[in-house]
Amino acid sequence: MTRPLVTILDDEPEIRLMLTEALTEAGFRTQSFARAREFEASLKRTAPDVCLVDLSLPDTDGLALVHRLALEKGASVIIVSGRAQVQDRVTGLELGADDYITKPFDPAEVVARVRARLRSGRGTAQTGTTAHFNGWTAHFDRYTLEHEDGTETPFSHAEGEVLRLFLDSPKRLISRTQMQEALGGAAGESFDRAMDVRISRLRTKLREDPRNPRLIKTIYGAGYIFLGDVNWS
Repeated sequence: MTRPLVTILDDEPEIRLMLTEALTEAGFRTQSFARAREFEASLKRTAPDVCLVDLSLPDTDGLALVHRLALEKGASVIIVSGRAQVQDRVTGLELGADDYITKPFDPAEVVARVRARLRSGRGTAQTGTTAHFNGWTAHFDRYTLEHEDGTETPFSHAEGEVLRLFLDSPKRLISRTQMQEALGGAAGESFDRAMDVRISRLRTKLREDPRNPRLIKTIYGAGYIFLGDVNWS
């Protein structure tokens, strides 16, 4: 069985070395890069299982890169950054990152977060890659929503995880705690805010009326219910 590949993008050589040693010892394959240009070129040749991305990069805006990775590449992204403000965490998660780790960090924590991302991916890969519901088709192999009128709308990896969680459990209440456990994020205000944003974006892409959504219902104080009829292929 091929070992999972983790790609590291950080301009600090000490950080790259620390992460490479910890992840290699934990059984992962690694690639590391100091520049976004080299990192993005590698993505054209090899698709990593998880990307660890610093936000303070010398040759590009880290947040813009995270958004491109999540939306265009469908990559699982963990931000590893010295920016410790809550707003930085929220912004990173809103733009499509799956998790956020602040520097300085314990390498063991990074390994644990990477494993959580991989467990989440395995847990959602069993029912197929295409779901049909209420005039929509969700293509998880290419991260697009296709409407019955023929239009297609892309969604990010993070948005896809939330959508898949709903589609795997239609007409069942999903609490915030269940979402946090299933998606492997760190509980707290930034996680809750990120979930709100992802669900809001999914509703927009599904052409929902924000005042009276038909598919993704909020049960205040309890969680969410997806009310569609789902068939997988």
